[in-house]
Amino acid sequence: MGIRVAVAGASGYAGGELLRLLAGHPEFDVVAATAHSQAGTHVTAVHPQLTGLDLTLGATDAAGLSDADLVFLALPHGQSAAVAAHLPATVKIVDLGADFRLRDAEPWRKYYGGEHAGTWTYGLPELPGQRELIKASQRTANTGCYAASITLALAPLIASGLADPADVVVVASSGTSGAGRGAKVNLLASEVMGDLSPYKVGAHQHVPEIKQATGASSLSMTPVLAPMPRGILATVTATAAKPGDPRQALADAYRDEAFVHLLPEGQWPHTAATAGSNSCHLQATIDVDSGRIIVVSALDNLGKGAAGQAVQCANLMFGLPETMGLSVFGVAP
Repeated sequence: MGIRVAVAGASGYAGGELLRLLAGHPEFDVVAATAHSQAGTHVTAVHPQLTGLDLTLGATDAAGLSDADLVFLALPHGQSAAVAAHLPATVKIVDLGADFRLRDAEPWRKYYGGEHAGTWTYGLPELPGQRELIKASQRTANTGCYAASITLALAPLIASGLADPADVVVVASSGTSGAGRGAKVNLLASEVMGDLSPYKVGAHQHVPEIKQATGASSLSMTPVLAPMPRGILATVTATAAKPGDPRQALADAYRDEAFVHLLPEGQWPHTAATAGSNSCHLQATIDVDSGRIIVVSALDNLGKGAAGQAVQCANLMFGLPETMGLSVFGVAP
């Protein structure tokens, strides 16, 4: 028996992707998976892609999770704190929700509502100094999916002084799985296919997280729902604060990173290339008309944007090779 792992919220898309990754992980053994309305259901009835995984979903409570060495919380925003509060301090936790990402209570109240639960170690290992903090942590707050794609594109440019932190504009398209598995009219196939639609324009909840992680002081974000099941393509633009090569800044930041790839000149990221992987693809240029910096970022919102990132953090927390159980390669076609 290896490291005992439990997944709360296993009936959702991120929970299902976690189970898929954990089933192939050489050191993590899934001993419990919980759900709400699907409690009592065999996992393959909810996730038919997991045929061969003999697991019945239990109720989401501390009693069903406390025997694990590691718990992944793949719950809706605002629900993780109540579960985490009843887990023993000896149990390591990676929270895929937003409950513990923000340092300040005011942005939480503004974008999510209710009381701020507190702050855990932020789970983006590629940020300077963050890897060592994750290794030493018992509690890690996984990044949001949009936040991962935009932060990886933007943080090195602000850190190097190339990008003006007061003038950042983002347009990012996400697949429908980013909205969760709940039945919603706007997510019906007939509503989504052949259509692009903006949502939460000027008020997306990942904005304060991105500002916190990148050092941006002003960020305008327009999210777009795209007719695909998974993936994020983010176009990040910023005023240049000084002359310099944004590609070189990205190359310097991610030279030794397994999961962040600066593409060759002239090759641009696209979502299909990252599907099923824990990788983020980046490309950068300078707009010939405006002189603004442009970075395009692509990743799988269920991979590097959620479950893959969570496993990456868990590997670090247990002193395992960071890439264990994760693929840098996408699935095509």
